[in-house]
Amino acid sequence: MATILNTNGTALHIPEIDDKVAGKFYVVTAEWNQDITHALRDGALGTLRRAGIRKEQIISVGVPGTVELVNAARFFVNNSKGRPGTGFRDATEAVIIIGCVIRGDTPHFDYVCDIVAQGTASINALGETPVIFGVLTVNELSQAQERAGGKLGNKGEEAAVAALEMANMHARFEI
Repeated sequence: MATILNTNGTALHIPEIDDKVAGKFYVVTAEWNQDITHALRDGALGTLRRAGIRKEQIISVGVPGTVELVNAARFFVNNSKGRPGTGFRDATEAVIIIGCVIRGDTPHFDYVCDIVAQGTASINALGETPVIFGVLTVNELSQAQERAGGKLGNKGEEAAVAALEMANMHARFEI
């Protein structure tokens, strides 16, 4: 089992994948602040691959900004047809949303953070498909850099681990 650096400085284990996990993992990335978001995306994609998720199971999609992450996540949840092996072809195992919102001089930061947090919570409350919140909400660029491959690890990698763990949990308790 491989490990990665967690943002709290400890090792985070990449879980082994349940045999029933054979559907798609969507990594949806906001293009705003792309120096940060692309580093987070690359961390998530690399972690999924290290866990043994096949290339054809991983779909990486860009959206203009952080607000649009909620729409894209719901789109991929809505279009999940069911778990492979049950007669359906395009199951969604998990959706990872990746963004970076940096506080500025206006309340825009608060609105964007509220929209994406509440929207993600609403989708997750349905219990259908896990949507993993890989959105950095920071006060300054240096804080984002520390969490996008800097001294605090890569939050995208952590989001991928959460997606893998939730996909395993859904597979294990499938009725």
